Amino acid sequence: MDSEKPPVVPSALLEGRFSGRTEFADLIRQAFAVAAMQGWREIIVCDPTFEDWPLGERAVAQALNDWSKTGRKLTMLAKNYDEVLRRHARFVAWRRTWAHIVECRASASAPADDMPSLLWAPGWVFERLNLERCTGLAGSEVTRRVALRERLNERLLKSTPSFPATTLGL
Repeated sequence: MDSEKPPVVPSALLEGRFSGRTEFADLIRQAFAVAAMQGWREIIVCDPTFEDWPLGERAVAQALNDWSKTGRKLTMLAKNYDEVLRRHARFVAWRRTWAHIVECRASASAPADDMPSLLWAPGWVFERLNLERCTGLAGSEVTRRVALRERLNERLLKSTPSFPATTLGL
């Protein structure tokens, strides 16, 4: 897998099932690229650790740079951000630069197997239903988008700020 190649951006994102780590990672790359092209105003991502998301890849960092404009907001929810710090250096640097549009929250008390893995945007969502096999559903159906947003809102209300952009020391 060549992580330096820009993703092929489809005219429309997947509507239906996805299966396997490769399809999952491709879906994330495509979603961020489409978000930049279409100017999505808000994105919420949720995962226990984000360890197998391609956040550290150059193509994802570039798509996020292209997406980052005034009025945009990215919200992240995780159990913890240890793996993000360990595996995704480009994303950590991007997050530092764009801290004013990125809100990171943690739900440390939630069991890891109870934390969903998903990307939500006003017009499209995907959810990984089986983390082990990397299978799930993606689509733009209103009922799925509304249901996922309600679940996310509940979790966000119970979460706390986490993953600061900078660490101040004495």
